[in-house]
Amino acid sequence: MTAATPPRLTRQVRIDHHSATHLALVAARELAHALRLPGAGPERAAVLASELATNLDKHAHDGALYLQPLPLGGGLELVAVDRGPGIPDVHAALADGFSTSGTLGGGLGAVRRIADQLTIHSDPGGTLVRATLAAPDAGPDTAPPPGAVCLPTGAEGADGADPAACGDAFAVRDTPAGRTVAVIDALGHGPEAERAALAALAAFDADPALPLRTLLERQHRALRRTRGAAIALLRLTERAAEFAAVGNVRLVRFGLGRPRAGPPGPPGIVGYTLPRLTVHRLPRVPGETLLLHTDGIHPDWSGHPARLDPPAEPPTSPVPLPPTSPVPLPPALLAPFLAHRHRRPRDDATAVAIPT
Repeated sequence: MTAATPPRLTRQVRIDHHSATHLALVAARELAHALRLPGAGPERAAVLASELATNLDKHAHDGALYLQPLPLGGGLELVAVDRGPGIPDVHAALADGFSTSGTLGGGLGAVRRIADQLTIHSDPGGTLVRATLAAPDAGPDTAPPPGAVCLPTGAEGADGADPAACGDAFAVRDTPAGRTVAVIDALGHGPEAERAALAALAAFDADPALPLRTLLERQHRALRRTRGAAIALLRLTERAAEFAAVGNVRLVRFGLGRPRAGPPGPPGIVGYTLPRLTVHRLPRVPGETLLLHTDGIHPDWSGHPARLDPPAEPPTSPVPLPPTSPVPLPPALLAPFLAHRHRRPRDDATAVAIPT
């Protein structure tokens, strides 16, 4: 499959029966073709999906595979998520020739060899495995990557159907003004909501380096003939995080302690009633994650800490953290974790997690 434009939505394949493994394989290959990964890229993506999905099918509970472009572009990612029983020994599972003996973790040696990056967190309550494939011209990625999901209403299921129209949208852009994020939640669902979300996204992408207040005003003008949207904008400058929002897109500061809510956006609808805009400046805290999500993620999620304890280190780190030191999930895993555990299936759902 070749797409005229790269896909922007997350594809979810629930691994709830054996044939779902084939659906995941096909979806990964199609995504790689749509992103124009050259050479063996589509087949590498298919093998990654097959290994991860087979592992979920044989050993995990409530498993799903999330497939999408990397939030900053330049490749794709596959994230396998489940609700247990966990991988008893992650480092052993990454070894070639590892035999699972009936436990989760089979095939991870092959995934490690094929993927450009591999991140794993596991405990008896669940496992997350993120594997990426970078485009040949992608630059080196030395900073912790952001994480994101954007799921349309009714996206769950392993029927292989293409995602429906989605009234949510997001963008993560590196600009001279700093890394800038837009999260958009258009009113309602379906094609008209998608039209509003895409109009807001286009207005943002025309010049994402503009001041946040100016960006919201530009999006307000662009949405006047649509049903309107709730929008949140976040920018990381050298010393601070700037935040401006209208409506119910939520900001959560997620660090080593309990998640804390950021400043709320005032009531209003971008495109209809634009309230007085305030740009908040928040200090940048090393190790903190700034999470933006629409109301398709249940707001009560922060009452259930998104942690897996003890964490399994990526294969590049030879020394695991001690079990007595629980840590939050890294941003690249936090968004799919929330989508899998705390999503409202009757609403479009978007979550974007940005490391500071």
